[in-house]
Order: sequence, then C-alpha cells, then structure tokens
Amino acid sequence: MPAPDSDLALLLDAARGAGAIAARHFRNGAKVWDKGGGQGPVTEADLAVNDYLHATLIGARPDYGWLSEESDPLDNTHRIDAETTFVIDPLDGTRAFIDGQPGFAHALAVVRQGQPVAGVVHLPMLDLTYAASLGGGATLNGVPIRASGRAEAEGASVLAARPALDPVHWPGGLPALKRHFRPSLAWRLALVGEGRFDAMLTIRDAWDWDIAGAALIATEAGATVTDRGGQPLRFNRAEARSPGVVAAPAALHRVLIGALTAPRSGAPMPDLRRDPQ
Repeated sequence: MPAPDSDLALLLDAARGAGAIAARHFRNGAKVWDKGGGQGPVTEADLAVNDYLHATLIGARPDYGWLSEESDPLDNTHRIDAETTFVIDPLDGTRAFIDGQPGFAHALAVVRQGQPVAGVVHLPMLDLTYAASLGGGATLNGVPIRASGRAEAEGASVLAARPALDPVHWPGGLPALKRHFRPSLAWRLALVGEGRFDAMLTIRDAWDWDIAGAALIATEAGATVTDRGGQPLRFNRAEARSPGVVAAPAALHRVLIGALTAPRSGAPMPDLRRDPQ
C-alpha cells in the first residue's frame, strides 16, 4: 500500500495537470449545460478534468476506488468496498468558473477506511496549491501553514454563505461574527488552515468530494473540523455527504458548535436542504 506522502505526490502532479486543462477552457470559454434535477450547471471543463484525473489517478492506483462528482458517484458501489478511494471534485466552484471568476479549485483526496490520508486543493488561476498528508502537516505552495489561534467568537472572521448566519440556525444565539465568502467550499476550508480566516461553516449537507481533501488540510494545519453537530467527519459512505461542516481553532470551534447545538425552545428546525452553502 503506497504511503500517504506517495499518494500526495501523485495528487499534486494530477492537480497541476488538471489546472492546465481548466485554465485553457477558462481563457477560451467552455460550453455549459444544466445537469437537471436541481443539480446545477456543468461545463465541458468539469468533464474534461474529470476524465483526465480518472485516467491519471486510476492508471497509477488501479486498486483504488473512485468517487467523483462527475462520475455517477452514488451508483458506484465498488468504491464503498475498496479500502482506499480517490475522492475528487474536478472543478469546485463551477458557477464562479462560468462567471469568469478565478476562485474555482480542483479538490482531490485519498481516503483510506473513511479517513483522508492525502489532500490537495489547487486553484490554477490564482497559483495556489494547498496540500497535506496524514501526520505530515499542511502547506501552501510548499510553505507550512497554520490555523489562527483565535478563541473568541465575537469579531471572528468566518467564511459562510449568508443564510448560514440566519439566527434560526443558532439556538444558542448568533455570535457577532464577521462574514466573508469564497465560491469554492474546498478553498474555504483550506483558507482556515492557512489562517487567513478564523473559521468556516456550512449548515447544509456537504458532499464528500467538496470537503475530504480540504478537511485534511485544515486539520493538519491545527484546526478542528467536524459536522455541524460537532461529530467527526467520515468519508466514502454510501450517501457520500456529511450534515454540514464547521472548521475553526479548537476553542473557537467549541463556541460555535455550542451555539449551533444548544437546546431549542420548541421552534421547528429549518429545512437545511434548501440553504445554499
């Protein structure tokens, strides 16, 4: 079985190749169509990158499973039985890509028995490459990174969609957070690992391919990463998603989870499926 560092080297090479493909489509324009069923748009860049990554990664590790947003992810039962699986979002932030915004990313992970052991988040148009291996720390463009040490919620900078800070989601009271946003969910997690922002959170369910590699990056950089209920994340399950994500330094994370999970006064729980990330 390849070591995490060996898998990380493979992911880094593959991410750079994916970035070259995406950059070409970004500059020249890519065809866009709707997936249907409320799944949102997809571009020819998504599919071209997916095909490249599948050929490159499975070609190098044919015994690994494959879970990708663009490869019928929930119908692939082989990946559930595999001890080790690639978990891939070929292009995280497709809407930003379509709109000509550079903040899209390639999110790659190797997941072994439910836990990521190598992860990469690569933003080709911004020349940013976040990477981590289990027990090996996290880097940005090869330089070690560390999450902020912030403990207080008041005034903390948090990456979140606007609906996530609706008081209805915070039975313990909404802290006075400073909200920011980036289009890629994987990038938001990586930015917490970098220490650029104190925390990130998404209330709605999060797909494995958006968060697996980035969750490892944030964790290896010293952040605590859980679902919105404070439970550990586990990947490559049949449903391939987690009930939200909260990432922050340990003390701040405890405060945020406490406010999110405090007992409710009888008000109905909102329908989280309809909240944007």
